[in-house]
Amino acid sequence: MSGAKGGIRDLIDRLEAGRTLSQQEWVVLIEGRNPETAEYLFERARAVRERIYGKDVYIRGLIECSNYCRNDCFYCGIRRSNGNISRYRLDRETILDCCQEGYRLGFRTFVLQGGEDGAMTDEWTEKTVAAIREKFPDCAITLSLGEREKESYRRFFSAGADRYLLRHETADRKHYAMLHPAGMSYEHRMNCLRELKNIGYQTGCGFMVGSPGQTALSLAQDMCFISEFRPEMVGIGPFIPQHDTPFARETAGTLELTLYMLGLLRLLRPNVLLPATTALGTIHPRGRELGILAGANVVMPNLSPSAVRGKYLLYDNKLCTGDEAAESVENLKMRMKEIGYRVVTDRGDFRQ
Repeated sequence: MSGAKGGIRDLIDRLEAGRTLSQQEWVVLIEGRNPETAEYLFERARAVRERIYGKDVYIRGLIECSNYCRNDCFYCGIRRSNGNISRYRLDRETILDCCQEGYRLGFRTFVLQGGEDGAMTDEWTEKTVAAIREKFPDCAITLSLGEREKESYRRFFSAGADRYLLRHETADRKHYAMLHPAGMSYEHRMNCLRELKNIGYQTGCGFMVGSPGQTALSLAQDMCFISEFRPEMVGIGPFIPQHDTPFARETAGTLELTLYMLGLLRLLRPNVLLPATTALGTIHPRGRELGILAGANVVMPNLSPSAVRGKYLLYDNKLCTGDEAAESVENLKMRMKEIGYRVVTDRGDFRQ
């Protein structure tokens, strides 16, 4: 037992030293974890993130633009075939109003997130990005609007978008096919990520922890992909079932494994922008604080109008009021201060 523990610590030390791990070593590191080695990992992860980003926690103002989506992903509550949700999309003026309120509250990054909504055309998105850029020139604009063509991404970048989040969901092709209908392409998703990076975006990928069919080998493939791709942002969170999806009765991902993967990601990509997600806060009342203590350095409160927050339900019981609401940013600052960190008014760009 002590030898196995020593082996895990050795792998953690090698990771922190910048060594490349093999796929099998990642499997050993994930399968062989225990509470003691996890705490050792978190200590190392905190030291690395504090060396680069100090005690700063960056806040992103999340604006959920639309819950229409052309896709039918098996895990997602806004999937096309879900007829039990109330659909909405925000107009440009409402989005600008959300940004204005967010700016007043101290946000200097706005994240436009939505399903792959055909009404949010390239022209509409381009004009919306340009309007935010003109009105808030000192702010970063992040888009999370799914798969588009290269020319679309170029237009948004030219209009003023800085970052793009596109979770790859899994780097395991067989696992990808378990999570998505036949019409969706693993190759196209990965190609979108490469195009975003080539255009010049600060690019974010990511995956669900504990999604149906996921194995330690699947997670090892994710880590090998991230090692090679070198994203500026990685978004991970626990899989949480949604009652109107084919995965309604599947078991949720755990807090324990999600925190462990956050710690590993911090050591793998020391400079990465790493959120403690809403999903973490959903499965545990102190989930976001624990995420920060595991190596994360970003939180994303919700700037969406209160009337629609309850409609963007990717999974069940999602936080959409209270501390998740952007108006409670002062409470969030207090909660971060209690664990020794500070919320800052800053764009929070990736540091080379």
